[in-house]
Amino acid sequence: MNKVHYPKDVLRSTVYGGIVGVLVGSVGALFQLCIHWILAGQQAAFMALQDNLFLLCLFSMFFSSMFLILSLVIVRHMVPEASGSGVQEIEGALDGVRELRWWRVLPAKFIGGVMSLSSGLVLGREGPTIQMGGAIGQLIKSIFRLNNDYAHVLIAAGAGAGLATAFNAPLAGILFVIEEMRRQFKYSFQSLQTVIVACVVADILLEALLQTGGYNIRQMMDIDMTAYNAPPLSSLWLFVMFGAIFGALGVLFNKYLVCSLNFFAKRSGFHFWKWIIVIGAATGLLIVFFPHVVGGGYKVMPDALHGEIALSVLIALFVLRFVTTLVSYGTGVPGGIFAPMLALGTVFGMFFGIVAHTLFPDLITNPQVFAVAGMSALFTATVSAPLTGIARLSHLQTLSQNSA
Repeated sequence: MNKVHYPKDVLRSTVYGGIVGVLVGSVGALFQLCIHWILAGQQAAFMALQDNLFLLCLFSMFFSSMFLILSLVIVRHMVPEASGSGVQEIEGALDGVRELRWWRVLPAKFIGGVMSLSSGLVLGREGPTIQMGGAIGQLIKSIFRLNNDYAHVLIAAGAGAGLATAFNAPLAGILFVIEEMRRQFKYSFQSLQTVIVACVVADILLEALLQTGGYNIRQMMDIDMTAYNAPPLSSLWLFVMFGAIFGALGVLFNKYLVCSLNFFAKRSGFHFWKWIIVIGAATGLLIVFFPHVVGGGYKVMPDALHGEIALSVLIALFVLRFVTTLVSYGTGVPGGIFAPMLALGTVFGMFFGIVAHTLFPDLITNPQVFAVAGMSALFTATVSAPLTGIARLSHLQTLSQNSA
């Protein structure tokens, strides 16, 4: 095995990690703002058309369909490696089996991701930011003419910083590299230092840029949560049952996600695009009539946590979002799967919590504890990265306590 030659100077690792963090944080902030501006324009159009339901539905269907089609044109006919979440592309680049062409991936993932997430599909922003972050790491390697061994570290650091900017959680980005990329990442003091610096710097710059622009980062990116009292130890068996259910749901989710990907992969020409038009039109109608069913989940999660969704609606919402998540990701547009899984876990967790509270009121006083646990449960069962899910959840709790 060839010896990996990392820079001996720790300062050099810090500098490269900082440069990656600055660029990823800047791109991540602009990515968030572009989506925010487009959706703000969409809402303004909705307000103008609210007195004419027919025109409102027509506009929403056209809006979602066009953004979906344009996004797919980019990834199907121009830059195929920019489709999906991009995590597999990053792992392939770290393994040395995939070429990460940053000059193609960066613009394609940015534009395609903005369009797909603005269309209303059930996708997360973390997929595009992870792949763009990895591409930025490759860009830094090219600029400074570093060897391929160190490029490996910068790609991983960029991917972790991308997740940190998507979730506003640097620790989650660091743990994502350690857990999700554990088979590809080459561990050393310098490599871990580079990842940590990149994630922290990216998150700091993201907050600074958004707040300087007058945007409330917590309203744009975070979920308003309350710190709940810990349930008694006698209720532990309910959480064991809860975890087992999510373990089974994780298996089903992965199975049907592959089925969805295979379904669309086998379609081409007219047979593919007719499905896309139907999905775009259906998404537009859902935005008008059932907005909780679509989108990344950053609106449905706080509503579920605050008890604003009835019990019967929760289970129906879970089933519908389960299906729309599979369909949205299966199309192949740029977008992540992490945020939709957090939303699914929250909705089902709240349903389970209300049922548990009804049956065992002495054990469960706050049904929300299951919704909070569910956020990371499905993510863990599907991705097998429990620490990343816990870190994201802990970050949300910390923000809520600090803002209280």
